[in-house]
Parts: sequence; C-alpha cells; structure tokens
Amino acid sequence: KLPRMFGFQAQGAAPIVTGIPVPFPETIATAIRIGNPAGWAGAVAARDESGGLIDSVSDQEILEAYRMLPALEGLFAEPACAAPIAGLRKLAARGFFTEPLTGVITLTGHGLKDPEIAVGQAAHPPVTIPASREAVLHAIGY
Repeated sequence: KLPRMFGFQAQGAAPIVTGIPVPFPETIATAIRIGNPAGWAGAVAARDESGGLIDSVSDQEILEAYRMLPALEGLFAEPACAAPIAGLRKLAARGFFTEPLTGVITLTGHGLKDPEIAVGQAAHPPVTIPASREAVLHAIGY
C-alpha cells in the first residue's frame, strides 16, 4: 500500500493551503517562511496521488511540538521540523485518523539553525562555561 503524503505549512505562510501566494509570509519557523514555494505543483501532486492532505498549523502549535521533541525523544530540531508533528497532532485531535497508523517524519534541520527560538523556549537561561571536560562535568554535577 502506498503511503499517504501529508504536508503542513505555518498559518502565516500557507500558500498551498490557501491556493494563493503569500507576499509577506510570517512564522517563527524560518525554514518554511515561504510565500510562493518552487515545489508547489509537486507537493499538490504528491498529496493528490497519495490521497493525502496539506493543512496549516499555528506558530503556537509548532512551538508545542518543538518543545515535545527534546522532552519525549531527545531531539533538538528547528521549529520548521516540528510543523509536521504539530500537524499530525492536530489531525489526530480532530479524529481524522480512524485506525492506528505508522507515520514517518524526517527532521532535516538541527535546532542550532534557530538558536534564538531555543533560548526563548528554555525553562532556564543558558549557562556559559569554559570549553573543557572538567567544566562540563562540573556544570552537570559530576
């Protein structure tokens, strides 16, 4: 059975969802802040051929998924990588999936691509230490 392709754009930068280019796209997910994507036709074809869906997610939904990644999986990805997780969570909450499924999400962007987002979402301010083994061990309590 062929997989169904799902795509998720940020609400402030969702030209495929709305069907029209977005002249001034806005989202915290900088890697998907694209108002007229070059792969538009390919994304629509993949959606249509697979019986999938393209939808949008809010910045708040992206940030919730962004915080879940390190807490649940130990992964530090950029906010754009959290958009598909936010999208699948949104669809599941709406009852979109009627049977158990296996999903594959490829996270291609490391969290250091948007370090200011990470600092802004952190529970505590970052700590600066010397670049030595001893300093790291001391900072983590060893």
